[in-house]
Amino acid sequence: MPESTKRKIPIPKSLVESRYVPQAEMLAIEKKQGSMFIGIPKTDMMQENRVVMVPSAVAILAGYGHRIILEAGAGEKSNYIDHRYSEVGGEISYTKEEVYKANVLLKATPITLDELDLMPPNQIVISPLTLPAFSKDVLKKILEKRIIALSMEYIQDDGGTFPFVRVLSEIAGVSAVLTAGELLAATNGGKGVLLAGVSGVPSAKIVILGAGVVGESATRVALGLGADVRIFDNNVHKLMRLKHHVGRQLNTSTMNPYQVAKELLNADVAIGALHSKTSRAPVVVTEAMVMQMKAGSVIIDISIDQGGCFETSEMTSHNRPTFTKHGVIHYCVPNIASKVPRTSSIAISNILMPLLVAAGKIGGLEDYLYEHHGLRNGVYAYKGRLTNNYLSRRYDLKYTDLDLLMTSRTS
Repeated sequence: MPESTKRKIPIPKSLVESRYVPQAEMLAIEKKQGSMFIGIPKTDMMQENRVVMVPSAVAILAGYGHRIILEAGAGEKSNYIDHRYSEVGGEISYTKEEVYKANVLLKATPITLDELDLMPPNQIVISPLTLPAFSKDVLKKILEKRIIALSMEYIQDDGGTFPFVRVLSEIAGVSAVLTAGELLAATNGGKGVLLAGVSGVPSAKIVILGAGVVGESATRVALGLGADVRIFDNNVHKLMRLKHHVGRQLNTSTMNPYQVAKELLNADVAIGALHSKTSRAPVVVTEAMVMQMKAGSVIIDISIDQGGCFETSEMTSHNRPTFTKHGVIHYCVPNIASKVPRTSSIAISNILMPLLVAAGKIGGLEDYLYEHHGLRNGVYAYKGRLTNNYLSRRYDLKYTDLDLLMTSRTS
């Protein structure tokens, strides 16, 4: 085609010139890593032997630039001496006041009124809530100081499960069966029965109330030791799941009072593993049922931290772990996992350390709350506002939805 016949389409000048103008380059901007100041006090209550952070975890956090200060002797009951912490970057303080100045406080026991006097306003605290040991006075002072308080029991992971509850429940279930075996010995006032039995002698009979994580752990250990096990739970799905996980046929039943009483008549051990998500654990074994149990048999009430599921249960401690009522030995220690503090400490530390590392990468724990729904689920007090609905109803205090506070970033 001749050059003269070609048609030229006019292009606006504004579109052409823009090609020669330097353009701003859009670069990804990483959030600044926050350096946290973390305090770990020594535990002086409830015969608690655990420490929330072991030396290997402190080494990792220190490597990320975080400052960790521990009260002298914080890890001794878990067989971690101060030198182990100091040589990996932890600071050792011989006064509580220095430890409580930290921006983030990690505790193995619930907050007390005396500790609140040492805590600065706007501090972040991660600790167990432990409802039986919690009071309205403590909660009101937490709100007055505008502390951000998180309960280990309610913190969720990305999958929606409760990691602290799960791992400590596993430990409690294992410890319950091993403790029962010790208490059955004649030297401890028991019947003198061996859990596993021997050739020609039947094994001990264990009744487990509850098919959750505690019940499953207790079942695995009891079966592994050769005991004869009966499991009760009103949730048939949990019973089916337990059978599937254990991989063998089990003797299970719903929580029928007649059937429970019948099994308890010949039980050597009864383990209570029923828990409530919001209030007191249900009482499923009456005093009359306990009176019918064999003398020297053993009750392990793991539900005692929520009041207990045996009517005869009374809270005990590691110093005096048992009492005998109607000839039956009762073990009702609320923090049973503290009996094996080194294992428990490592388990807690394994959950806390990655959480703190992730929080540090985006600026700190408070910033992490905006991005992690499971962590927000553990918050029960946020800068002067009560954000736990159950505590609001229990103590008749105003409730504020934390998600609304996060959306508006109210301070």
